[in-house]
Amino acid sequence: MTALVAGDLDRTLIYSAAALELNGSDADAPRLLCVEVHEGAPLSYMTETAAALLAEVAATATFVPATTRTREQYRRVHLPGPPPEFAVCANGGHLLVRGESDPDWRRTVGARLAAQCAPLDEIRGHLLRTADPAWLRKERIAEDLFAYLVVERTLLPDGWVQDLAGWAGTRGWTVSLQGRKLYAVPQPLTKSAAVAEVARRTGAAGILAAGDSLLDADLLLAADRGWRPGHGELAAAGWQAPHVTALEARGAAAGEEIVRAFHAAAGGSRSDG
Repeated sequence: MTALVAGDLDRTLIYSAAALELNGSDADAPRLLCVEVHEGAPLSYMTETAAALLAEVAATATFVPATTRTREQYRRVHLPGPPPEFAVCANGGHLLVRGESDPDWRRTVGARLAAQCAPLDEIRGHLLRTADPAWLRKERIAEDLFAYLVVERTLLPDGWVQDLAGWAGTRGWTVSLQGRKLYAVPQPLTKSAAVAEVARRTGAAGILAAGDSLLDADLLLAADRGWRPGHGELAAAGWQAPHVTALEARGAAAGEEIVRAFHAAAGGSRSDG
């Protein structure tokens, strides 16, 4: 059996130009590989070293991208190596199997949301009533599963996010602020549940995981080993778990270190059984 390697994408494995944090001299900057193009322009990158290592990981383990992106947003990303057989999109709302959403999984998720949390319309209505046009740039519904706002983060009032999180929590929803995006996501909608389903189907020997945001915490806790970068929501909160390595590296350097750790751990977990 082989290991299952589940990696968050944005600001964990892949990075926009603004998130790369290339702080050294230009002469010492790593070579980059563009892995996403949007509207004709390059959008996301990995270091070439990380890309080569990830291709090797995908050849020796079950590699599962686990992202909050919608299916459409995920399909813009072209990671090195063969297309993953499984991918988790919409924070666990869709389990892609060879590129197609698994209908049984989608029905399972729908039943959980209906039974365990307030409806999306209630949450969206509250977001729109309480958001200030002075700092709200966009509002979106993702896959009819959750809502997010694009905000001018420096203009957010002190305590607004915390108040929203408290209100949403009593209704079975989680709030996560990642860069300029503020997510409101149902608590039963998790990457860990979808990844556990992949592990069940594949008989994985163990789960390795990495992520940077509050929405990745459940995935990291469910893994046998995990890694988080030195940037992001979890790092800012000082979030820790005994089996999760908190890296000091930030930006693309952290992404490369995570893939290097995946490569070493997945290679060491292979067996003939």
